[in-house]
Amino acid sequence: MTVSLRSLAATDAALLAALHKQGFDEPWDEKAFATLLSTPGVFGVLAGTAAPLGMILCRAAADESEILTLFVPESYRRQGVAEAMLANALADAAAKGAASAFLEVAADNAAALAFYKKHGFKQAGRRPRYYKAKTDALILKKKLKRK
Repeated sequence: MTVSLRSLAATDAALLAALHKQGFDEPWDEKAFATLLSTPGVFGVLAGTAAPLGMILCRAAADESEILTLFVPESYRRQGVAEAMLANALADAAAKGAASAFLEVAADNAAALAFYKKHGFKQAGRRPRYYKAKTDALILKKKLKRK
């Protein structure tokens, strides 16, 4: 599948909130996305043209980049959408001067853990009982090749 990507804009806040609600127990609302999108160093992409196939939102600060959230609706998973978005975001982060990227993921999210491991992320820490459901968060990190 060829995945069309475009940079996120402040006007995407409502769409991002609607997508996020589909995939997270503690979804972020439109205001949260609007605030993030207006924050210096925040960037990301939306996959798809006619219908949204997924989104990734990141933040770059100093020599690190954090993947804040990534979501692909169930019907578009395992078609290369997340891979395309992640590759784009990591290249963007490296171009912005990031030497590494990190993220938090629920310790019981086997699919996400497998995805990130496949793309070179390694566990760098753990936050016990981080989520409301008292699930631990694993901190995953990857070194980036700067351009």
